[in-house]
Amino acid sequence: MIMKSILIFLLMPFMMLAQIKKDSIKVFYLGGQSNMEGFGYVKNLSDSLKKKNKDFFIYHGNSVVDNDVTGGLGKWDVLQPGHGTGFSSDGKTNQLSDRFGVELSLAKKLQELYPNQKLAFIKYARNGSSIDSTGTTSFGAWEPDFKGGKGMNQYDYFLKTVHNAMAVKDINGDGVEDILVPSGIIWMQGESDSDKTEAIANQYYFNLKRLMELMRATFRNNDLPIVIGKISDSGDIEGGKVWKFGELVQYNQEKFAATQPNVAIVRTTNSYKYSDRYHYDNNGFIDLGKQFATKIFLLNTKNTKNSKKASLN
Repeated sequence: MIMKSILIFLLMPFMMLAQIKKDSIKVFYLGGQSNMEGFGYVKNLSDSLKKKNKDFFIYHGNSVVDNDVTGGLGKWDVLQPGHGTGFSSDGKTNQLSDRFGVELSLAKKLQELYPNQKLAFIKYARNGSSIDSTGTTSFGAWEPDFKGGKGMNQYDYFLKTVHNAMAVKDINGDGVEDILVPSGIIWMQGESDSDKTEAIANQYYFNLKRLMELMRATFRNNDLPIVIGKISDSGDIEGGKVWKFGELVQYNQEKFAATQPNVAIVRTTNSYKYSDRYHYDNNGFIDLGKQFATKIFLLNTKNTKNSKKASLN
């Protein structure tokens, strides 16, 4: 009996350690409009991207128009093809589509860059959406102070998606509590702010700056790395210009990347081919994912080095 008590006493620290074990998971938010939502075709994917990525999880918020109470509903699931346009969720079941976005190649590249780190995505994107209050259409807007209809819009769905995702304590169901560490915002949007008026396009920098500041605040990190994708034009229209004020939005995207801290921009979009007038083809989405991964990794690596230097001073 005495020996048994001694054995329990000696093992107690190890038992307590096992009970409090937690997994740290880097989480990246994916947001924007259609070229983030994803219009690639799953049927044309290579075998390496067609299979489930069992070591990578995603919380994909239900994408809807403004004033729809189902916006932002979702559940954590293993990453696999089908998280493009047409995906839906009622919060209990995810319905995959036949499309994909940047998430597949982005995840694969991030796993190469972070070989020993658990990783995950939170995604909410809405095709055709604008970030300007006067640019609101039937597709939706991200204006934080939106008060139309039921007072719900894309920004509210972003908040719901993030809050619900971050509230889950065990995202992969392995019985170990997960600590979700926000590690970056990846944003692909701007086309719907470049096809309406010159005033909306001119306002893009200020609208983007405000929205990104609020998103950083949502993740409780005012210096959270941000990577944005620069919009491009297919030229597939009479006159050769789909986005009438596209250059103004591009200028404001460059301004945001150049003047705001911890921000990078992906410019390879200007070389992508299109599957239709508005959306990149499969190769475009795949390359964009890789570019996003590299940029967000470099920002995080720079921050880690700066933190180490600061601790030594």
